[in-house]
Amino acid sequence: MAQGAAGAAGGVAEAEAIAGPPQVDLEKEIAKYDPEMRFRDLRGTWRWVAFAVGAGLSVFQLYTAGAGLLNAHVQRAVHLAFILALTFLLFPARRQKGSGSLPWYDVLLALAGAGVGLYIPLDYQALVLRAGLPSTLDLALGFATILLVMEASRRIIGWPMVILSVAFLLYAILGPWMPGIFAHRGYSLTDISDYMYLTTEGIFGIPIGVSATYIFLFILMGAYLEQAGIIAFFSDLAMSLVGHTKGGPAKVAVFSSAILGMVNGSAIANVVTVGTFTIPLMKRNGFRPQFAGAVEATASMGGQIMPPVMGAVAFIMADTLGIPYVDICKAAAVPAVLYFLAVGVMVHFEAGRTGLHGLPRSELPRLSTVLRKGWYLLLPLVALIYLLIAGYTPLFAGFYGIVLTMGLILVQRLWSVFPGTAMRTVVMVGTGAGAGLTLRFGAVGVAVLLAFLVALSAFRSETRATLWDLVKSLHAGARSALGVAIACAVIGIVVGVATMTGFGVKLSSAITALAHGSLFLTLVFTMVSSLILGMGLPTIPTYIITSTMAAPALAVFGVPPLVAHMFVFYFGLLADLTPPVALAAFAGAGIAKASPTATGLNAVRLAIAGFVVPFVFVYDNSLLLLNTTVAGAIVTTTMALAGIVLLGAGAIGYFVVPARWYERVVLIVAAMLLIVPGATSDAIGLALGGLVLAAQLLRRSRGPRLPGAATG
Repeated sequence: MAQGAAGAAGGVAEAEAIAGPPQVDLEKEIAKYDPEMRFRDLRGTWRWVAFAVGAGLSVFQLYTAGAGLLNAHVQRAVHLAFILALTFLLFPARRQKGSGSLPWYDVLLALAGAGVGLYIPLDYQALVLRAGLPSTLDLALGFATILLVMEASRRIIGWPMVILSVAFLLYAILGPWMPGIFAHRGYSLTDISDYMYLTTEGIFGIPIGVSATYIFLFILMGAYLEQAGIIAFFSDLAMSLVGHTKGGPAKVAVFSSAILGMVNGSAIANVVTVGTFTIPLMKRNGFRPQFAGAVEATASMGGQIMPPVMGAVAFIMADTLGIPYVDICKAAAVPAVLYFLAVGVMVHFEAGRTGLHGLPRSELPRLSTVLRKGWYLLLPLVALIYLLIAGYTPLFAGFYGIVLTMGLILVQRLWSVFPGTAMRTVVMVGTGAGAGLTLRFGAVGVAVLLAFLVALSAFRSETRATLWDLVKSLHAGARSALGVAIACAVIGIVVGVATMTGFGVKLSSAITALAHGSLFLTLVFTMVSSLILGMGLPTIPTYIITSTMAAPALAVFGVPPLVAHMFVFYFGLLADLTPPVALAAFAGAGIAKASPTATGLNAVRLAIAGFVVPFVFVYDNSLLLLNTTVAGAIVTTTMALAGIVLLGAGAIGYFVVPARWYERVVLIVAAMLLIVPGATSDAIGLALGGLVLAAQLLRRSRGPRLPGAATG
């Protein structure tokens, strides 16, 4: 979900006086670490063909969101047709071959991708009538679709997903020869082709169904928000709020990554977009390069757990579990906030340990100025959250969020171009009337409002350029959605085989047997499985694989499905920080010019709360706001927060003053006691933490630290 980062350059405008202008092309910088952004640089006619396909995909998604979705199988098939065609146009067969020319075989593959997708809506009635009795052409197109999806996945994501899908297809065929509980009756190639292509359980299953509806809209909304300048606003807001505090540049990275994570679903894009100015700023402030890279990587990964987008996983989780999307967001909110607070606390302690201060206020933007210039950019997010909480579907909320963002961009430009009071009054009155029509008549009102703004924009060359920018964002949003959509399609093969063969249940039985009936050991084995399964994979495949294969093991112990899915989701994402395959950490290391392994290890230390909190909410669901009262949730959250603070102090080696080795041990023990649910353990943990705090306050009051204090 690496959204077009070209517009992010404006996000550092206010910071250039501090860090200097980031002399990088953000899109190219992201492409170094994220294969989803390594587009072919098309020229000439083919460039416009790819542009038309991308914009057409966005128009199709907006139309069906506003006018009504098609039949599920048809909607997903048309979506895949666009996605496959655009993938083979934009991604070369070999990554180092990214020239502007388009080989003949990629043209044929793009046409084939469009054909296998469009065959379903064009022959849908006949397909329904002969359900269960596929024709030779049906089966041939099914095999072709499997191969095209795997090749598209190889080009965008790389070999891991291809190897995994091939392994699962072989497992489906060789079932009778599998050992022990993993044996099954086996399936023929005909069975596999039929199931994967002609049902909504394989390639056209829930993952691509969510991509063809909710996910695409939120990616497109992110592209328009970037065009509106929200990254610049978030960056300036973070600088004005925390830039002056102890270790300010690192806290800016944490804060800006947290709020950017609300609209951006890619950890790597987040690292590069924000890190291109926060990492040099941290290094200039005195942070070690590997620590600076780790801070940005850890914070950017946290954006994947931050509602409302959650790396687009929230939508798939809601469909998979059959619960309202807003319930997913509510459950994710407290752990996400605790995660970012933990990273911020550890940054604060590291700055205290090394004697680093914040930036001078004279070099920072004023909060009042930032809010006055960009407060309206928050309106789409506020409207989005309101609609979701009010019970509207994510599809409805996403569609109107996009419309509101497009309207804001046009009004913003019209306001700057027409300085006269009369014209500004026309803009305000017309926009207000159009908004009223939208609330009263829905899609018709939307059309009237946008038509009014477009008509006004046509009068001046500056605003006509804005109209063209809106059209370009249609293509940018489609490009950004390719990685997610292809991941959803190829993971459909894995999920389809797991469903056919019952592999998830078999694996959970093996994990449970290995744990000998112990919930804690099952959690540990599930954690390790999720970390391994999540290595090198995008967010959505990570969640789907771990939830399909690892989460069922927790159900044996009565762990609620939502809790189990959140548990594996967290650890699947933490693979982005955990060496040897730590994509987000490696991106941060590249910008910081630091050792990738050292950066990854620092990131693991900073993300320690992410390793602890999932265990907490398994044992005490109140952290996810489940099975609890308001008072119970407040107590649990407060104790967990206190534990996280003490854990950060123990891990960094600083609380009020540098901590001695035995104080660090006591702090970590106290943190564990506070994090583990229970009144007795909380009381002991608070007492131990209080003792260390008192000792450190006493030592600080006596002057310089005594010999023997830890140096880090």
